[in-house]
Amino acid sequence: MTHPFTPEIVEAVLKHMNADHGGHSLEIVQILGNQPDATAAELTALDPTAAVFTAQVAGRPVEVRIPWSEPITDRPQFRSEFARMHQQTQPQ
Repeated sequence: MTHPFTPEIVEAVLKHMNADHGGHSLEIVQILGNQPDATAAELTALDPTAAVFTAQVAGRPVEVRIPWSEPITDRPQFRSEFARMHQQTQPQ
């Protein structure tokens, strides 16, 4: 799949998520990424099919790839996908 996002768009999304939603990223990695022992998580990449986090697990970096619910084709979808992921980490 062709990557429809410029490096500037990707960098802006990474910066926003890491600066403003670090706690959410950790929850997403722990629960949806099946890394319950992660102590930190940073969004390090994204593409039309998944978000890629680097988590700290037992003091070591672990790459965690979490797929979107559908391929992302425009920038506003990132917000809705991260919101969906965060919602899925919350107790029902």
